[in-house]
Amino acid sequence: MTNKQLPVDGKGLLNNPQHRAIFFQVLALALVVFFAFYFANNMFDNIESRGITTGFSFLNNTAGFGISQTLIPYDDGTSTFLDVFIVGLLNTLLVSVLGIIFASIIGLLLGVARLSSNFLMSKLALVYIETFRNIPILLQILFWYNVVLAALPSPRQSFVYLDSVFLNNRGLLLPEPILQSGSGAVIISFVLAIVAVIYLVRWSRQRHNDTGQEFPIFKVSIALLLLAPTLVYFIAGQPITAEYPVLKGFNFNGGLTIIPELLALLFALSIYTATYIAEAVRAGIEAVPKGQKEAAKSLGLKDYVILTKVVLPQALRVIIPPVINQFLNLTKNSSLATAIGYPELVTLFSGTTLNQVGQAIEIILMTMAVYLTFSILISLLLNWVNAKMAIKGR
Repeated sequence: MTNKQLPVDGKGLLNNPQHRAIFFQVLALALVVFFAFYFANNMFDNIESRGITTGFSFLNNTAGFGISQTLIPYDDGTSTFLDVFIVGLLNTLLVSVLGIIFASIIGLLLGVARLSSNFLMSKLALVYIETFRNIPILLQILFWYNVVLAALPSPRQSFVYLDSVFLNNRGLLLPEPILQSGSGAVIISFVLAIVAVIYLVRWSRQRHNDTGQEFPIFKVSIALLLLAPTLVYFIAGQPITAEYPVLKGFNFNGGLTIIPELLALLFALSIYTATYIAEAVRAGIEAVPKGQKEAAKSLGLKDYVILTKVVLPQALRVIIPPVINQFLNLTKNSSLATAIGYPELVTLFSGTTLNQVGQAIEIILMTMAVYLTFSILISLLLNWVNAKMAIKGR
């Protein structure tokens, strides 16, 4: 029963149930505001009495320390604490995005393997899931960093792949792409190919709904994504080259280096989160009644068509909600990187910067705001995808 449906049993202000409900809500809100103001005022009084500086002016001060991995230009002697914040934010974003991609791929493969009729494959997937799901993620990060990667050889005895990829205790070294004049045309052609693939997917679905005929969308899409940029690449005079890592003295120079801390963090986060995604995938596929698959087979549909047209549209509605939670957990678990010194937001800003500046309130609030923003954006995006899937199923 709502407040408007409550009977009016008196003429006084507080004898009216609707008025009483509004009064108590306003009173509760006033109490919350009062206590929030009281604690905030008390906190600032204590800060002032101790002579602690407040405000965000410290962001313009020179940081004066080095960072092992930066995605933007950073100088130890001139960069500010605001640059440190941006570097930490970008590194956190890098770990989160790569971790979500790898965890999704591993989780999908494991979930399908759990349902395989092959006994060995199914049991191996089960052992993998039960093993890594029941070990704390922090221990797994320490295991990959201190046990596995620390045991790799020195640069002189690196593992070499195709004479251009090197793996040692300094990290994974890859050829670094060098963009020259004309490379923009290649990038634009790749973007246009993606847009064309999206249009083709929509067109093939509409064509299938109207005529029932299948279009080889996967093969055409792969050909379009590979051939269009390659053709423009050669027409533009091969404007994209690569700088290869070269061993000089005791270490490599040049190339793209993925530091061991990032590798350990990615291994641990991807493998741990993939176990939960695998179970979500298995539960989603098993939620589709077997009768529907048998009916589709009796109509002569191919296994690929049954999977894409019958199973996945229904399974995804069960899979997506728990997967959203796992993506959020992975993003928040990236803060555990501080245990191995990877320069993400918590390590750089809530660790090193806080120790140098001492303004805990501003730094902790900024760090919390970043994680809150990331979580809300991931939730909004995947809830939108989930809503689109639900509408299509009706």
